[in-house]
Amino acid sequence: MSSSDTHTAVGFTDLIRGVVKMAPQAPGMLKHVPGLIRRPPEAKRTIGSIFQNHAHTHPDRPFIRFQGRSMTYGEVNRRVNRYAGVLAESGVGCGDVVAILAKNSPTDLMVMLATVKLGAVAGMLNYNQRGKVMAHSVALLDAKVLVHDPDCAEAFESIPAEGRPPRVFDFAAFEAAAEGRSENNPSVTATLPASTKAFYIFTSGTTGMPKASVMSHNRWLANLSGIGGLAVRLKHSDTMYVPLPLYHNNALSVSLGSVLASGACIAIGKSFSASKFWDDVILNRATAFCYIGELCRYLLAQPEKPTDRKHAVRVIIGNGMRPEIWDEFAERFGIDRIVEFYGASELNLAFVNAFSVKRTAGFCPLPYKIVEYDDHGEPKRDAQGHLSEVGKGGTGLLVAEISERVPLDGYTDPEATEKKVIRDAFKKGDSYFNSGDLVRDQGFAHIAFVDRLGDTFRWKGENVATTEVEAALDSFPSIAQSVVYGVEIEKTDGRAGMGAIKVRDGSDLDPGKLAAHLYDHLPAYAVPLFIRVVDDFEQTSTFKNRKVELREEGFTKVGDDGLYVLAGRDKGYVDFYDDYPSDVAAAKVPKG
Repeated sequence: MSSSDTHTAVGFTDLIRGVVKMAPQAPGMLKHVPGLIRRPPEAKRTIGSIFQNHAHTHPDRPFIRFQGRSMTYGEVNRRVNRYAGVLAESGVGCGDVVAILAKNSPTDLMVMLATVKLGAVAGMLNYNQRGKVMAHSVALLDAKVLVHDPDCAEAFESIPAEGRPPRVFDFAAFEAAAEGRSENNPSVTATLPASTKAFYIFTSGTTGMPKASVMSHNRWLANLSGIGGLAVRLKHSDTMYVPLPLYHNNALSVSLGSVLASGACIAIGKSFSASKFWDDVILNRATAFCYIGELCRYLLAQPEKPTDRKHAVRVIIGNGMRPEIWDEFAERFGIDRIVEFYGASELNLAFVNAFSVKRTAGFCPLPYKIVEYDDHGEPKRDAQGHLSEVGKGGTGLLVAEISERVPLDGYTDPEATEKKVIRDAFKKGDSYFNSGDLVRDQGFAHIAFVDRLGDTFRWKGENVATTEVEAALDSFPSIAQSVVYGVEIEKTDGRAGMGAIKVRDGSDLDPGKLAAHLYDHLPAYAVPLFIRVVDDFEQTSTFKNRKVELREEGFTKVGDDGLYVLAGRDKGYVDFYDDYPSDVAAAKVPKG
């Protein structure tokens, strides 16, 4: 199935259907509309104040559930206030940073809440980082305090002693220091403006050193209103299961925002396990969960079992659900609503599937444009020096307007932020944020995500979306997983397609049948010229494959891995031979 079949246009009837579906929840939704339209930065409204208001009005409602056990709003708030006392005594005040290095647990979430209640910034470290990368991240934070989980000992020990903050606590020492402290709300919480910084969220580091993007309370409130209140629409009796790391925005902003929008319960999964996922969902009595696309693919790859339908989940929220698995996932697991959204940690707007339309990243009422781009992935300027919008239904680079109404929090590094800002885009003095993403205009202010621009490559004068090629490879029965990227061949223009694949256990790869399958599913120019067979993929903690290393190794540094090359439509894939790159340059292969 090609992307043109799966990225459907959005019509008026789709919106009407969505409005009918949301009608019973309209009263609850209406109270969140003002928060989406206007969020004054000076308003005294923050994550901490919203949480403690829930604790005051319904202290006995469950707030955190972990491994089947619940803690109430009141109980959590009292403990959070004791934790805040420890941080304050350690010199943490407004604008200071508390570094948190922890696997998913109630303590992880409660240390974050204690931090933001003081007007401090929670630096959410990625526990998979080590050595230079971890040292770089800790240095970026310049934290006053570090709180670490004993389960992250290896990551903690890789931080050089001289690079650690002045005060360091492990969970046990932090809990001991909190014993007997005041359980009253810190007085500063009620005075904090929404413009206060809340977290630093690190990019996943698939390229270069990670950057820390800034999440202000005000932008987090946009998640609460726009995604939580208007799209996810939990009831206070619901439970949102979070299997993603709490240093990930899908967990900390989207999921927690959805929970606090209605005073619901957050169930924390210690880590994601495809084989035990539904068991944990059932144990924690979840009615919703958050996802990223790869997580859904892993669940579909599991053998069918009774727990597929024995859960109470009716709505899921996340991003990266590939159009070609959307219906299959909803049908197999009995999911009523898939609330796909599009956004990035550093982006100043988000799209969300509020109208329950299939195969869309959703709708955004804020100002954005989809523009033409050049061969280097940069926005293309016309003779007047302005950007050009793509036509209706077209694919292009998404740029988001930066204004007083829609400010940009950016990264901790101003230089890194400035690199992503486009000045004088459509008229003198305006500014837009470059998302770096290709999207398709679906109509009615809806988009479909197509690819990261860095992952899209140009071959035979055509743009090839890696996600489309990966979808075709992954649908071949003997392939368990694939990663696609472009590689350079001397004396050719652009980049040729190369796919690294992992073969399913117990399967044999038939190169001829694979080529026929790909020609059936893709335009000829998009069929990869190289297929590398790997034992496994190195991945980030959010299931993103480390594509950069594979791209750099190309077809010359594959070690003992099997390597096939495309001879053409009739011969299919054959074993790599030394003259193949020069044959491609001479247009001798592939044929047909």
